[in-house]
Amino acid sequence: MSPTEATSLGHGSSLPADQPVEELALEREVATDEVVVLDYGGQYSQLIARRVRELGVFSELLPHHVGVDEVRRRKPKGLILSGGPASVYAPGAPKLDPELLELGIPVLGICYGMQALVLTLGGKVEGAEVGEFGRSQLTVAEHGRLLAGTPDSQQCWMSHRDTVYEAPEGFTPLASSTESPVAALEDVERGLYGIQFHPEVVHTPYGQQVLTTFLEDIAGASRTWSAANIIDEQVEAIRKQVGDGKVICGLSGGVDSSVAALLVHKAVGDQLTCVFVDHGMMRQDEGEQVIAAFRDQFHVPLVAVDAEKRFLDRLKGVSEPEAKRKAIGAEFIRVFEEEAAKLGDAKFLVQGTLYSDVIESGGGTGAATIKSHHNVGGLPEDMEFALVEPLRALFKDEVRAVGAELGLPEKFVWRQPFPGPGLAIRIVGGEATKERLDTLRAADFILQDEIRKAGLYRELWQSFCVLPDIRTVGVQGDERTYGYVVAIRAVTSDDAMTADWARLPYDLLEQIASRMINEIREVNRVVLDITSKPPGTIEWE
Repeated sequence: MSPTEATSLGHGSSLPADQPVEELALEREVATDEVVVLDYGGQYSQLIARRVRELGVFSELLPHHVGVDEVRRRKPKGLILSGGPASVYAPGAPKLDPELLELGIPVLGICYGMQALVLTLGGKVEGAEVGEFGRSQLTVAEHGRLLAGTPDSQQCWMSHRDTVYEAPEGFTPLASSTESPVAALEDVERGLYGIQFHPEVVHTPYGQQVLTTFLEDIAGASRTWSAANIIDEQVEAIRKQVGDGKVICGLSGGVDSSVAALLVHKAVGDQLTCVFVDHGMMRQDEGEQVIAAFRDQFHVPLVAVDAEKRFLDRLKGVSEPEAKRKAIGAEFIRVFEEEAAKLGDAKFLVQGTLYSDVIESGGGTGAATIKSHHNVGGLPEDMEFALVEPLRALFKDEVRAVGAELGLPEKFVWRQPFPGPGLAIRIVGGEATKERLDTLRAADFILQDEIRKAGLYRELWQSFCVLPDIRTVGVQGDERTYGYVVAIRAVTSDDAMTADWARLPYDLLEQIASRMINEIREVNRVVLDITSKPPGTIEWE
């Protein structure tokens, strides 16, 4: 419904109703103020929690049905009620527990959260004849405490059909919009606040100021959540969990596993051994870069396994993409198990689980399931390791910040997403042979080299090459050629839920194509994929 830049996480997911809340608790060793966000199924729920953290206050996203006792146990400085897709009057719509309003902490309702707050306290919420979706103009009649310091007229982002027509007794209406008679309200005495618009998205220019006012001026939260704070906290937690036990980590070179490994090494030193499996599907020089960074720069004990032949043997005759994934995943597990066995009595396994993985696990109440949570690329459930998950409380941007704080090289911190099966699934419609992998690897190196030279690497969500199993006729040096086609794929996105094809400069595209055809004998044609997501996906397979 909204453009991709409106949110950094796209369609959010409610926490599963049947998942024990204690499994979702993010135990922290360092005392920092916290604000709880209750998830009513809104697509921006995760983004609310992220924005709060960006403002220096730790935030957890909990299911709306979590219960007042669980919220009270966390001793939060404030409570935020998220948006949601339902009508407050719909059968089965999430309800607001009135006891949450009696905890003695400030409460901010956003969109559905505001409507639930108003309805619970006796105000008037009705379905409007005209919905309000996207940009809207907010007219402030009274700034009150929540909207202090913001303009009388300001742009905001709306996404609702039900509307608040009358504030509950004791509340002061603060603002209205085109389709919302009451678009913001507050009861300062009881510490209850509501806004119909979404302050967490970039299309609400004063949204961060409103959230800051709520966190700092109203809730009195200390803004001490930071990358350095996270490192100290997790080092202490890892030491407490691991003691003097041995730890192993499956290191891929991606930012998540790299930061997790560095945190654990900082905590327990040589008790950690990383296992890096080079399956021959990586990008050019990537294996050497991982080994150099961890073994030589950070002095992390590292076992590097050259398993290219094993993986190529497994992929012989395999062209179907899902079959490739399964073959690569199964072989990775076997190699990892063999190396883990050689390490003897390792009891702990490091996993780069992120907070978004925790949130998106299992089914959801009020929102669609995004994906199921998985362990280290599908490691068997019967592996007898206790998991060490130092990133379990962090979003991706926080992981990058921690990596930078730990001194991880920029090429790792800002590495674009790369599929676990690697280049094999970018060879489309055919077998991933050594020749094809080398051809694709060379093309991808040229693409990345030119994009970095142009200063565009960090502006793109992903940029990569695809090698279809087709050949085309060409002419080089007055001779007929019959070579591979390389497709360039470059997209911009905030979350990978949606993506737009990147408008790379023509001169840059010409330089990339020229280099590929001149430097790679097997390539005689270069094309550009200009499909957005949807309808296409980012990867071809």
